[in-house]
Amino acid sequence: MDVITYRPDPSEFAWTFGGVPPVRKVKPGDVLELWTEDAFGGKVRGVDDLVSKVIEFPFVNPQTGPFFVEGAEPGDTLAIHFVSIEPSRDWASSCTVPLFGALTSTHQTATLQEPLPEVVWIYEVDAAKRTVTYRARAGEYTVELPLDPMHGTVGVAPASFEARSSLVPDAHGGNMDTPEMRVGTTCYLGVNVEGALFSIGDGHCRQGEGETCGVAVEAAMDTVIAIDLVKGRATPWPRLENDSHVMSAGSARPLEDAFRIAHVDMVTWLSEEYGFETLDAYQFLTQVSESPVANVCDPNYTFVTKVAKRYLPRGDAYGGMHGRLNDVAGAYRGR
Repeated sequence: MDVITYRPDPSEFAWTFGGVPPVRKVKPGDVLELWTEDAFGGKVRGVDDLVSKVIEFPFVNPQTGPFFVEGAEPGDTLAIHFVSIEPSRDWASSCTVPLFGALTSTHQTATLQEPLPEVVWIYEVDAAKRTVTYRARAGEYTVELPLDPMHGTVGVAPASFEARSSLVPDAHGGNMDTPEMRVGTTCYLGVNVEGALFSIGDGHCRQGEGETCGVAVEAAMDTVIAIDLVKGRATPWPRLENDSHVMSAGSARPLEDAFRIAHVDMVTWLSEEYGFETLDAYQFLTQVSESPVANVCDPNYTFVTKVAKRYLPRGDAYGGMHGRLNDVAGAYRGR
């Protein structure tokens, strides 16, 4: 296998999906060892580093990439498999941000209330113990939470010459903020432009479903991914697969439309991949689906629907791509 190592200089960060020239060319079958900066560009290091003071908007959520995948054309599907995601520092941060989050006034949910105050929480990250430590700011309570690294943002360039902020999730992927994007997961993204132009960032040491305040345990990451390409197979919305489930992710506002997108896409996937008639798939999904909320804070909200493989006529999708990338991951770890 070809292993490519890339650590971007801050001047090389991408802030949008689309409209950015590629930083590297890669090939299907390559393994990429990448470093991603946290959503705040590493600038929130202590409790006095308020986002409004240390960040120049809109430069939030820097992405590593984009990468040009040789042979990728519109109508293909890019497969990205997470081999390893490890925090690159022994600290991470979270905070409240004025006019951002699920339980406050926002620009799109306008009220006459004052914005919530800015507060920063710094987490201790212990990679050996696999924990992150929460400490209350207004009290003495402390608890160790399990380390569960993931990437909030994974995406390709959108169609129709669009450039989308790295804060926005949509059909191209982007800032979906689903905890399902962890080690062992394969993410399928429809290719919209030549080369796909995929980027990755927004590492989280952990995140609850919904990312309620809008900010997870934000961390820089050392991440290894394996990539491949499914030629001639379109994927309308981001899809995920791990050893136990297949999943669809829908992003929109209001939240129920994100729910509908994810479920319609899963019905479509069950029909095209597993031979279900549409109404049979609808009935089947009604009885077996798991539907975790990914985020209720971004410009678009994201819902995920999951189906356990044990209920399906057969296992892997996309011609067994997930299994093959699992083998690549094993070969990489066994070098």
